[in-house]
Amino acid sequence: MRDASPPLAGHMTRPIRIAIAVVPVVAASGLGGLVTRANIPTWYAGIAKPFFTPPNWVFAPVWTLLFAGMALAAYRVLSRPPSAARTAALRIHALQLALNVAWSAAFFGLNSPGAGLLVIAPLLAAIALTIRAFAPLDRPAAWLLAPYLAWVAYATALNLGIWWLNG
Repeated sequence: MRDASPPLAGHMTRPIRIAIAVVPVVAASGLGGLVTRANIPTWYAGIAKPFFTPPNWVFAPVWTLLFAGMALAAYRVLSRPPSAARTAALRIHALQLALNVAWSAAFFGLNSPGAGLLVIAPLLAAIALTIRAFAPLDRPAAWLLAPYLAWVAYATALNLGIWWLNG
């Protein structure tokens, strides 16, 4: 009898794994960017920022590399045999992508550092949980997310500083 399981159950071709890994990351990047870009020259330019705020030009290349790392990590995990652990890890990965977009919407879309803080704390936790879930499946995939965790920890300090200075 032919296996009637959906592709995520195990028989994914490489192009399908690439698409499943890349499309959600590109979507998260695009949605977050839509909200963010419009507010950089307006609201963000006019608020007080901590002394350790990098110049605006730093953000695009850093986020490009971080999103590429997220996609590659997801691809590596998708390339592992199907399991409950793989499914759970990919769900946590999807959650952190959603929280990433939600942070952009809260901080930039609502022009609210306070709302940003309410989202970035669970985002940090979700990234750490993703790393923890990816590690037993594929150590390099977990390590690919370490710079993302570090950057979001730094972004948390920036967010807190902006909230403090503009509260």
